[in-house]
Amino acid sequence: MNKPIDIQLLQPTERFADYQANIAARIDRGAEAKAHDGGARVGISRPHESAALHVAGEATYIDDIPELRGTLHCALGLSPVANGRLQGMDLDVLRALPGVVAVLSAEDIPGSNDCGSIVHDDPILCSGEIRYLGQPVFAVIAQTREVARRVAARAKEVLTIDAAPPVLTPQDAHAKGQYVVPPMHLLRSESTPGGDEQAAVRTAIAAAPHRLKDTLEVGGQEQFYLEGQISYAIPKEGGGMHVHCSTQHPTEMQHLVAHALHLNANEVHVECRRMGGGFGGKESQSGLFACVAAVAAAKLKRPVKLRLDRDDDFMVTGRRHCFWYEYEVGYDDEGRLLGAEITMVSRAGHSADLSGPVMTRALCHFDNAYWLPEVSIHGYSGKTNTQSNTAFRGFGGPQGAIAVENILDTVARRLGRDPLEVRRINFYGKDERNVTPYAQVVTDNIVHELVDQIEVSSDYKARRDAIAAYNAKSPVLKRGIALAPLKFGISFNVPHFNQAGALVHVYNDGSVLVNHGGTEMGQGLNTKVAQVVAHELGVSFECVRATATDTTKVANTSATAASTGADLNGKAAQDAARQIRERLAACAAARHGGDAADVRFANDKVDVAGRTLSFATVVGEAYLDRVQLWSDGFYSTPGLSWNRDTLKGRPFFYFAYGAAVSEVAVDTLTGEWKLLRADILHDAGKSLNPAIDIGQVEGAFIQGMGWLTTEELVWHPQSGKLTTHAPSTYKIPTANDCPPVFNVKLFEGPNFEDSIHRSKAVGEPPLLLPFSVFFAIRDAVSAAGGHKVDPPLRAPATSEAILNAITAVQAGG
Repeated sequence: MNKPIDIQLLQPTERFADYQANIAARIDRGAEAKAHDGGARVGISRPHESAALHVAGEATYIDDIPELRGTLHCALGLSPVANGRLQGMDLDVLRALPGVVAVLSAEDIPGSNDCGSIVHDDPILCSGEIRYLGQPVFAVIAQTREVARRVAARAKEVLTIDAAPPVLTPQDAHAKGQYVVPPMHLLRSESTPGGDEQAAVRTAIAAAPHRLKDTLEVGGQEQFYLEGQISYAIPKEGGGMHVHCSTQHPTEMQHLVAHALHLNANEVHVECRRMGGGFGGKESQSGLFACVAAVAAAKLKRPVKLRLDRDDDFMVTGRRHCFWYEYEVGYDDEGRLLGAEITMVSRAGHSADLSGPVMTRALCHFDNAYWLPEVSIHGYSGKTNTQSNTAFRGFGGPQGAIAVENILDTVARRLGRDPLEVRRINFYGKDERNVTPYAQVVTDNIVHELVDQIEVSSDYKARRDAIAAYNAKSPVLKRGIALAPLKFGISFNVPHFNQAGALVHVYNDGSVLVNHGGTEMGQGLNTKVAQVVAHELGVSFECVRATATDTTKVANTSATAASTGADLNGKAAQDAARQIRERLAACAAARHGGDAADVRFANDKVDVAGRTLSFATVVGEAYLDRVQLWSDGFYSTPGLSWNRDTLKGRPFFYFAYGAAVSEVAVDTLTGEWKLLRADILHDAGKSLNPAIDIGQVEGAFIQGMGWLTTEELVWHPQSGKLTTHAPSTYKIPTANDCPPVFNVKLFEGPNFEDSIHRSKAVGEPPLLLPFSVFFAIRDAVSAAGGHKVDPPLRAPATSEAILNAITAVQAGG
């Protein structure tokens, strides 16, 4: 296993190139790789392609782009109430203030006043109906950002609103029958396929030796990207518009801006070199800010920048959906689930956004790693007077999977069995018990061997016994341990999103440039794609440069989401590079003899007809022979299908697997807790870049742990104001929350499917690994009551929630 990269502090006098060479030299690629890598450029740990720029502060983000002369700044006037009707606006008062250039409202949008991602129900600026506290109503454009913000903050003084009581919780929305998309129902019966499956599920539950009926609450989560939402719109000749936007989906931004300005797509140019984090929050929700900046720039014919501060970002944008669950299951004496019915209700917010696909994925991940013979799953996306919730790393998968994990944890406690035993007995089988609730056959199941391996490497059994002995002697501090597995489907739920394009240029000096439709948000996508291209052409990684995502270069791209970035764009770039390599091989063979199929490219050299030439020489010869030295590439994921009416098909190309063991200590007097140790074994297939993948696993684990323990969202029950809208009240994990013992390994084994170099996606799946932290806390709380009462622990398991659960178990229920 490759060791982590050792990054030392950069000395002020050290040159960036020297630093980059220094850090590359510190990577342990293994003895064999050090001796001779055979031309391989994938499967090797490399630093992020912008690592030196990140550390030195030279990486250019949107706000770092030098502002053009005449640039204006925009800020949004936000609604001070959560529900009601806008009766009037006295915007002339604001227009008359010093430094103000214009104040725009919905009437100033020349095209469509909508930034809805799928359903056209999301206004750019309020046009009458007030939907949530923080909804943008008008835009102030001023000479400076400070003036724009101060003037926009006076919204309450100029708005006349007929207020109404807000609907804030998913339970209230469900009770009122308010949904942003129609309810979804996914049913499967092993005993009655194609028949009355709902009746079969109810019969299986009723006939089971044991039954469990309960509810669960799981909170949402703020993306808390380091770089907030920002767009910089620059008018171009002929009425065109160039938008620099921090977004995961440049093509969608192109379409939204075009519709808002009443332009064709070819008149709008969207560009993004990198983001300072996205996590799903910049997939669709960057649209409002791109549109406002573009509308202002078009109207005033001057560049306009719109950058939110953290408080406004919280108040305007959505986040991970919180879920409320009501479930009933039947199980046998060993803990095997015989029938299950669950209702999931999400807080969708005021508009549809991506709530439909998020709920679909939640339904498709309720099974997690377990075979459910009789199952009925119901999904409701509750319409509330809150920010419109959106994509977040995992995209509903974590919310679906945690419910079945909570069920199995409770079943084990009721039976007095080790939760790992109950989980294992419900695992998917290899050749039977392998059909998901949505009818996809699990053909690549490695959960058994992966869990067996981490059970041994983490010393799970001995530690569980030691914890029981510790708890028996410790009246105040209690320890808990849990092992949680995962199975996560990889692909977009909508088949046509699973496509990508790329461009590869080889210049006549032998250097290479790649451009693709994915966006770089710190996850290392450009690094992996550059590695793929370097490998395909047999050149060094340093020869390949990745450029900004740009709608004028690769068109009609999908969002960089659903963990598909490297899978799709890596394959597209490989296709483009392969075409060039084949042309170069044919040219070299024609010049020097031999068969083109025998020409070999490796280590910046080309072997042809017994001769060894430099790659640059062969490229130069091809240029003289008028051989095309650039190519486009394309890839679409094969074998996918999905029926949105029946919620059946093959929505996923493959599954990624993983497991984690976590041990915690809980103070039963204060509710404080500490993660003492975490052991992780994650399936990345044949990793393209182990160092980057391990970093992704570690980051996802800590981020998911924050979701389930400290990151609590609170809305005022009367006003509907999000009260946790700043770092002072919303607590993300810090370095101090990382466990002192943190063992992270990648499971060895190639992808069963023909993914890019048999690797597997590693962005979203590991966010399910910290389930082990939540259930370890639950285990410790249970110990406070002698494991006699199932802890009513909600997520996030804040100290307050832990104390409430401890009180309940000590009181006997």
